Amino acid sequence: MLPIFFRFLWLGCLGFGGPAAHIGLFRQTFVERLGWLSQEQFAHQLALCQFLPGPASSQLGFAIGRQRAGLPGALAAFIGFTLPSFILMVSLALLGGALLEQAWFPLLVHGLKLLALVVVMDAVLAMGRQFCTTLLHQGCMVMTAALLWLLPGLVTQFAMLLLCALVGGWRASAEPGPHTPGAPAWGWLAAFFLLLLLPPLLGQQLFADFYLTGSLVFGGGHVVLPLLQQTVGSQLGEAQFLSGYALAQLVPGPMFTLASYLGALANPVHPWLGALLATLGVFLPGFLLLLALAPLWHGLLSRPRWRAASAALNASVVGLLLAALYQPVFTSAVRAAPDLALAALGWFALRAMKVPLLPLAAGLVTLSALLHG
Repeated sequence: MLPIFFRFLWLGCLGFGGPAAHIGLFRQTFVERLGWLSQEQFAHQLALCQFLPGPASSQLGFAIGRQRAGLPGALAAFIGFTLPSFILMVSLALLGGALLEQAWFPLLVHGLKLLALVVVMDAVLAMGRQFCTTLLHQGCMVMTAALLWLLPGLVTQFAMLLLCALVGGWRASAEPGPHTPGAPAWGWLAAFFLLLLLPPLLGQQLFADFYLTGSLVFGGGHVVLPLLQQTVGSQLGEAQFLSGYALAQLVPGPMFTLASYLGALANPVHPWLGALLATLGVFLPGFLLLLALAPLWHGLLSRPRWRAASAALNASVVGLLLAALYQPVFTSAVRAAPDLALAALGWFALRAMKVPLLPLAAGLVTLSALLHG
């Protein structure tokens, strides 16, 4: 378990740029460098995560850890990837954001945002070559990205994923193929519903509020904001709530660790316990649903039409990454032409020279600091 934990811990330290950057880091590390899973396996896991509530990138990491070493591997992946941002967010809640006042911190963040741009750009190009080889799949990718640029939002995202999957399945051959029946893992599904009902009855309202939010939120960290504002936001001041949201975008790892910040503030007597309950609450629903529905999903993929639908869905997911490459990754990382030059050099170093992520990150942070310091 330790190799899985430390791999994800390191990625949790580098995970600036949001879900698109995290997905790129996972593909670069676990598909290309380590070979823990194939491109096709990676795509099937990612496609399932896109339809579940909760943070898609964290669920993808959970799924990769599970495929590598079962449930212990999944837990090691989640703890490793989430731990850096959890510690930072709780510390910032206790320190009142003092880290943001340090002169070096914005320079560090900007350099790491350039790393995120490089990784997402590499993921889009590599996955595009892998999953968008036909006219239909190229159309799915381009239309998904174009509509998200024109009409950004969760409705557009889900509509395009569903439409591409339906078109891909409809155009596929109806010839019967080998079929491996799949059914949900009912125990995990029962656990999901029990945790919706029991915590409020047992007086665990903090956990219950965050668990309900994690069960309802689709579309990533930005969508979690209004739901959390309706549940726990009324207990905190607006300034504290919005400060936590801003901080969650500046630290590495999943934006859902906004829950860690809010949980610490909501339980001032035991802030670390409050943060732990809130964090577990917001992440747990998606993980339980992943464990429950993965057998059904992989069983369906044995059918030709479902495989074709999944292939079109994967192409649409590349379109999601392409849309995210511009907003928010490019728009937050590139302030002027020198930033674009650094990103191009960084991509060349990653793709052509096979420079590992650690020296690449150090180089981009250093050069960015020299340009903007």
